[in-house]
Amino acid sequence: MFNILIGLISGIISGMGIGGGAVLIPALVLLNGTAQQIAQGINLVYFIPTAIASLIIHIKSKNIDIKTALIVGCFGLIGAVSGAFMTSFIGDEMLKRIFGIFLFGIGIYEVCQNFIKKSAKNG
Repeated sequence: MFNILIGLISGIISGMGIGGGAVLIPALVLLNGTAQQIAQGINLVYFIPTAIASLIIHIKSKNIDIKTALIVGCFGLIGAVSGAFMTSFIGDEMLKRIFGIFLFGIGIYEVCQNFIKKSAKNG
């Protein structure tokens, strides 16, 4: 039942375009006891159907600049292959640290963006 709840919450977040892996991976590792590399592998498999469903809806809503998406997608593919190759040489603990730093950095960025937006409105 717990895995169903994790999937549902991360699916909702994925549909919004935020990235359900930010919820899915920590939930699997911290709350479910899954190894970091396994959780990241699950996230990749999980991503395929959720991305397709979200993509269909966003295309119908005309929320996608196809030219930009193709450029980003091509270089993202290169990065994904490189990252997958590197994880075979990185231990589970180091991978956890790298992912934690990444999430922390995103959190700081979001807080700063909200602060800047509020400051600009109050002028």
